[in-house]
Amino acid sequence: MILCDIGNTNIHLLKDGKFATEKSDNFLQLCFEDKVYYICVNDALHPALKERKNFIDLENFIKFETLYKGMGIDRICVCKYIHDGVVVDAGSAITVDIMSDGRHEGGFILPGIKAYEKIYALISPRLDFEINRSVLLDTLPANTKDAVSFAVLKSVVLTIKNAAGGKKIYFTGGDGEYFSSFFKNGIFDKMLVFKTLLNTVEELEKRGI
Repeated sequence: MILCDIGNTNIHLLKDGKFATEKSDNFLQLCFEDKVYYICVNDALHPALKERKNFIDLENFIKFETLYKGMGIDRICVCKYIHDGVVVDAGSAITVDIMSDGRHEGGFILPGIKAYEKIYALISPRLDFEINRSVLLDTLPANTKDAVSFAVLKSVVLTIKNAAGGKKIYFTGGDGEYFSSFFKNGIFDKMLVFKTLLNTVEELEKRGI
């Protein structure tokens, strides 16, 4: 059995307790003989996935109550596993959701780090920099690259901190571990999506589905 979280940029796989990542563009070239349980937010891959008989889409089996309209299945999975706290999935986009006593209060979406880089490059070629993740956030920058990096990283950190209040913050996603380092109440868990997927598969097997 393989569990698969298919995103717009990367594919995350879990097989026999081992975690792996592939680029979304290469996914259709991979061959899987085992049964694959997946979720997918990449619209371009949906038609091909439906044609693979050993692939089972879990989206319709994952129940999650929320008043939020249009919530992606990846966000639903990370939130469903957390009973109380702030859930941050830091990937191509950074999603922030608030869970209180098992209830989804709502959330918001920020650009991911790579998206911020593209935004600044569109403003001016002089702002076309790779974000410096080592920039100090308690000292005003003295050069343009660090000024851009400071603005991006501090705005994300402060926005999450403001939303969290005193709640624990659960980070996942490609940049989750990096952002968790800014918070004493931050917990990084790259397996959040897979914990929900595994629970769902176990429930289906009990029901004989």
